[in-house]
Amino acid sequence: MGFRITSIIKRASFSTTQASTKGFEVPKGYLTVYVGDRMKRFVIPVSYLNQPLFQELLHQAEEEFGYDHPMGGLTIPSNEDEFLNLTSHLSEL
Repeated sequence: MGFRITSIIKRASFSTTQASTKGFEVPKGYLTVYVGDRMKRFVIPVSYLNQPLFQELLHQAEEEFGYDHPMGGLTIPSNEDEFLNLTSHLSEL
């Protein structure tokens, strides 16, 4: 499992750099994810990657997309309301 997370972190770091060069400012310590059918863009703290609940979303993303994320950042297979609920919970930890 550690290998999977490491690979995703490296991919996410690349995506963040890519987003910055396109004019989208992503602060250091954050990364871009795309969520839902409309691929809404969210900028989240990298620390979420260590949380078991978020790791489950990463596992689902790997199952659905592999490591090919068409939007340039991580693509999360969740609806926006569920994602917002999860990130709200994680921000309280």
